[in-house]
Amino acid sequence: MVTFAGPTCIVPAVGLVCESVGWPDRLAYDTPDQQLMVSDMASIPHNEKPEFEYGIVDSLSANVRRVICNNPGPFTFTGTGTYIVGTGEVAVIDPGPSDQSHIDAIVRATAGEIITHILVTHTHLDHSPGCGLLKKYCDAPTYGYGPHGDGGFGADTEFEPDVLLAHNTVLQVGDLTLESVYTPGHASNHLSFYMAQEQALFCGDVVMGWSSTIVVPPDGNMKAYMASLDRLMQRDDKVYYPTHGAPLDQPQDYVRALYRHRQQRERQVVQCLEKGTINVAEMIPIIYRQLDPSMYPAAEQSLLATLDYLVEKNVVDVIGINESKTYQLKESDIHD
Repeated sequence: MVTFAGPTCIVPAVGLVCESVGWPDRLAYDTPDQQLMVSDMASIPHNEKPEFEYGIVDSLSANVRRVICNNPGPFTFTGTGTYIVGTGEVAVIDPGPSDQSHIDAIVRATAGEIITHILVTHTHLDHSPGCGLLKKYCDAPTYGYGPHGDGGFGADTEFEPDVLLAHNTVLQVGDLTLESVYTPGHASNHLSFYMAQEQALFCGDVVMGWSSTIVVPPDGNMKAYMASLDRLMQRDDKVYYPTHGAPLDQPQDYVRALYRHRQQRERQVVQCLEKGTINVAEMIPIIYRQLDPSMYPAAEQSLLATLDYLVEKNVVDVIGINESKTYQLKESDIHD
């Protein structure tokens, strides 16, 4: 078991394996490229032991508070971190799952204040369903990019924001501003929110403090995710507040390492194809050598996203459909 600070935050180690540095990426690989991947991923400063207590609000800066929901798991780490931005008039970012005890904690944390905005980074079940519960305690509208896209993993298909946000929409929250930044890939409707007063980005799941981000087709898209990482690398944010994991004080270095990790994952897939491994099921035990078999479905989705991206880049051909899909390198890549 891996135990994190907090009275009830105990997460099985298997919960860290999907795309986390905590398990598959620290394995002993055979080739120089694979060893490089291990070295580079290990250099990403993940914080796997954040300090917090469920139901208790933590002050992270003069303008930022956080309450973590008691919903730990393989894809949520210690749980969903809901952010309260501002004082007096406040915005709530990602109310979390449909969990009354968590909503009660948010309401206690904002007692005597006015919730003027409820912001949603994206429509997964650990982020947006809490909006309906929270709105019973305030008149604030919900804001987001739009309803969920193309089904898939963990989708909240019921949520629709009251107010649709495009890229670079600025909201006034008391004396603060929150600007929407379109960061798709993990989800097609994923937004981050930038607070200029602290050069802080509330990055949802596009960047997580404990792991690299899982990308699950069809709504998740690796090409869009890489473009979002590239967009983040062009910015000068000073701190990231991810929904899962601790704040990140050196976000540019962190994002560059995540980008390199994805490129290295592509190289691993290409190496598999070069050696005649042509389907995802056979790649999983090669790329994730010590992964618990219970996590194979998640690893399969992540590899499918990478293969889809290589197909889009005209590096790989796909043969067949659905479960019968196999892959091969383009002829030019084989001869090169």
